[in-house]
Amino acid sequence: MLNFLLKKIEKENKETQRTKVGQLAGVLGLLSNLILFIGKFLIGFTAGSVSIMADAMNSLSDTISSVLTLIGFKVAAKPADSEHPYGHERFEYISGLFISLIITFVGFQFLQTSFAKILHPEPVKLSAALFLVLIASIGIKVWQGRMYLSFANKIDSQTLKATSKDSLNDVYTTIAVLISAFFEWLTNLRIDGYVGFLLALYILYSGYTMVKDFIHELLGSRPTDKEIQAMEKKLASYGSILGYHDLLVHDYGPQKRFASVHIEVDAGLTLTKAHYIIDEIEKDFREAIDVELVCHLDPVNIRDANYIAIFHRMRSMVLQIDKELRMHDFRVKSEQTLQFDLVIPDDFHLTDKELLNLLQQAVNEKIGAYELDVTLDHNYLL
Repeated sequence: MLNFLLKKIEKENKETQRTKVGQLAGVLGLLSNLILFIGKFLIGFTAGSVSIMADAMNSLSDTISSVLTLIGFKVAAKPADSEHPYGHERFEYISGLFISLIITFVGFQFLQTSFAKILHPEPVKLSAALFLVLIASIGIKVWQGRMYLSFANKIDSQTLKATSKDSLNDVYTTIAVLISAFFEWLTNLRIDGYVGFLLALYILYSGYTMVKDFIHELLGSRPTDKEIQAMEKKLASYGSILGYHDLLVHDYGPQKRFASVHIEVDAGLTLTKAHYIIDEIEKDFREAIDVELVCHLDPVNIRDANYIAIFHRMRSMVLQIDKELRMHDFRVKSEQTLQFDLVIPDDFHLTDKELLNLLQQAVNEKIGAYELDVTLDHNYLL
């Protein structure tokens, strides 16, 4: 049935497909979580089990999460407008954050309830129906987790990946409740409150990590190494340019990725030719890896012998300080000034001031009486 629905959705365009897959996941999650909540709540209330009630409330939070998933994908699909020129896709992150906060709130509530049950333990009324509901719940949650993950991979959704992780976490919590009930049935030891307390801690931890991840996305997270390597490989493939540097990537949602980069070209090219080259690069990025790239043009005077000689001497001195230092945008501005940017590795051993003093001393000794105008780069991706 799922494959049939997905095949129908695949006929839609890319943006509509994403919304419909997200909404289908939300509807399926809403129905299955509602069934789980009702079943667990009735069994937990009848048995007087705080751990089962905690598990039921966790299913209720998952039901609310499914509603938020539906709303999130609906709002995220809205087209760009005058107030939001980059669209509304980041709302998917906001709905994910709300889901995480609900999970955290549920954890706090049941931490208190479970602690009270530890102080004042009561026997759990066990029955065959209780065990059947918990076993069925495990099966539904396994199916749910796989369903969410399959949909998440199809549309590359962090929200659905987080929901899948939460569903599979629920499998472990329900197994813990089932073992607790079985142990109490065998031994008559009242461990329900302790198991509920541990589950509450687990729910809190899951909520905390999800909150952290979605805040990270909203603040603007670094692209993955795989994404950076794909962009670097693409840039390295262009034989018409001399080099590239200062890559920045801006994320406005799962399908709204913008980037900027500096492209080095032969200064002898006409402006029209240089413009044509970067136009083709921007078009290729858009079509090949779905990134809106903006290129800044850096002309390099590769036919000037004096420039080349000074450049090689300067680069040699930089590498003697640290082989991980990278120099770019090198300019001989006049007989008095050398200008360039220097990319600083994360674990560099010198302060900015110490590095600049060391470079100035080396230039005075090996090149001549030039002043340095150096921009130190700490935040670029390449």
